[in-house]
Amino acid sequence: MFHTESDVVFVKGLTVEAVIGVYAWERAITQPLLIDIALETDISKAAVSDDVHDALNYKAVCDDVSEWCQAIKAQLLEHLAGQIADKLLAKYNCHKITLSVAKPTAIQQADAVGVQITRYAKAGADKPIASKGDDA
Repeated sequence: MFHTESDVVFVKGLTVEAVIGVYAWERAITQPLLIDIALETDISKAAVSDDVHDALNYKAVCDDVSEWCQAIKAQLLEHLAGQIADKLLAKYNCHKITLSVAKPTAIQQADAVGVQITRYAKAGADKPIASKGDDA
C-alpha cells in the first residue's frame, strides 16, 4: 500500500462535505471530498506499550481535517491540500505527510479528480505532544 522506510499511520477515504471550487455555484453549496492521509511517524512506543496515549490519534486527525476543510472554504484543491498538510505537520508528531484530496463529483466522466502532495517537517522543529491519546 505505502512505499516507505518508516512507520505510517494512515486514513483512507475520509469523506468531508465542504465548500470547494472557483465557480459561483460551487461557493453556494458543499461538495464531497475524499481524503487519504499517510503520516510517517515512529509507532514503536505504542507497539510495545499497547497504550493509546503512546499512539498518534487518527480519530483526532480525522476530526481536525474535517473541521479544517469546512473552515478553509478553498477555491483550489491545491490550496486546501497545502493548508491541511501544514496544519498536520504543525500539530502532530510526524516527519512526513502524503495527502490526497479528491472531488468525486467534479467531472461526470471520471471517478474523481484531485491532487496528491507530500510535505516534510522542518528539521529541528519542535513537535507538540498533543497528538497522543484522547487529549489530542
